[in-house]
Amino acid sequence: MSNAVVRKTLISIAVAGAATLAQADVVIGVAGPHTGAYAAFGEQLWKGAEQAAKDINASGGINGEMIKLVKADDACEPKQAVSVANRLVDSDGAVAVVGHFCSSSTQPASNIYAEAGVLMVTPASTNPTITDRGLPNVFRVCGRDDQQGDVAASYIVDKLKAKRVAIIHDKDTYGKGLADAMKASLNAYGTKEVMYEGLTRGEKDFNALVTKIRSVDADVVYFGGLHSEAGPLVRQLREQGSKAIFMSGDGIVSDEFVTVAGGPQYVKGVMMTFGADPMSYPTGKNVVKEFQANGYEPEGYTLYSYTALQVAAAALQHADLDPIKGAEWLHAHSVDTVMGKKSFDKKGDLTVSDYVMYEWNDKGKYIQLD
Repeated sequence: MSNAVVRKTLISIAVAGAATLAQADVVIGVAGPHTGAYAAFGEQLWKGAEQAAKDINASGGINGEMIKLVKADDACEPKQAVSVANRLVDSDGAVAVVGHFCSSSTQPASNIYAEAGVLMVTPASTNPTITDRGLPNVFRVCGRDDQQGDVAASYIVDKLKAKRVAIIHDKDTYGKGLADAMKASLNAYGTKEVMYEGLTRGEKDFNALVTKIRSVDADVVYFGGLHSEAGPLVRQLREQGSKAIFMSGDGIVSDEFVTVAGGPQYVKGVMMTFGADPMSYPTGKNVVKEFQANGYEPEGYTLYSYTALQVAAAALQHADLDPIKGAEWLHAHSVDTVMGKKSFDKKGDLTVSDYVMYEWNDKGKYIQLD
C-alpha cells in the first residue's frame, strides 16, 4: 500500500472518528517560522490563528467540535518544512493547515498535504507556482508575486518616473520570484534595469554590494526578500550616502524591519507593496479591537492568518470535517471573513487581489498611499 493511500486512509478514519465522538478535537496546524530570523512573521500567523480558533470555538466550534491548534515550526527552511508537514499529517492528525509563510517552505510542504488529502490555506506565500501546479487542496488568502510585482513596476515607471532601477534579490523562492516578477513588468513598461544581483540570506555586511549599486547611479533600489536582509541593506545604502528610493514587497511588513535597519531614520521613505490595510475592513473592526484590548497590534499577516483559519473552518464545516470535500466546496463558494468576502478560482487563488503601495515614515510605521 502506498504512503498516499495509507495517509488518506488515516485521514478518513480520523474524520469518521471526529463525527462520532462528542467534543472531539479538530486538529489544525499553524505552520511557519516560529523561531529564527523570521519569527516575527511566525508570531503574526500564530496570533491570528489563535484568536480565530478562540472565537470560532466560543461560537460552537466546527459542527460542535472544538478546534485544537498545533504549532509547526519550519524556520522558513524547506527541509524543515517537509519534516513538520509529515509530523502534522502522521503524528498530529491534522485535517487542515494554516501556513506556511515562506514560499520556499510552502511549496514542498504542500506536496505532503496534497498526498495526504489535507486542506492547506496559506496566509502569506505569494509565489505563483504554489497554485499554478493545480493542487486541489491548496489555497491562499493573499495575492501573487506577479500581481504585486506589477503594482511596484507601474508605480516606479508612472509615479516615480525612475530611469535607473537596481534589482536585488535574496536567491530564495519568494525573494527571487518577486524580483523577477517586478523585472518582467518593468521591462514590459519599457524600462531596463541597470543592475540585477542576488545576495545571501543571513548575511549582514552588504557594503560591497552597496558600492556596486552606487556605481550604477540607481535612483530606485528594488529588493525581493525579507526584512532581515532588507534592513541592513537599506541602512548601509544610507550610510554610504545613497539617496535612491528603496522599495520592496510584503516581506518587510513587520516592525522588526525598523529594528534590524537600526531605527526609523533609516526606513523613512522606504516603499513597499502589500494588500489594502487589513485593519480597515469593517468586517474586522471588532476583532481588531479585541486584539488591541489584549495589548497586541495585529500588524502584517495577523488578520490574514485569522482569515485563513476562517476559510479552513468554513470548508470543514460545510463538508462534515472532510478536508477533500471541503476543498471542493471552497472552489465553488465564498467565505465571509474579517477581511471581507473571499472567493477562490480553480487554482486556489483569490478572485480579487488588492495590492497597494505603502511608505514607511519617520516614526517607523507604514502608511498606505493614495
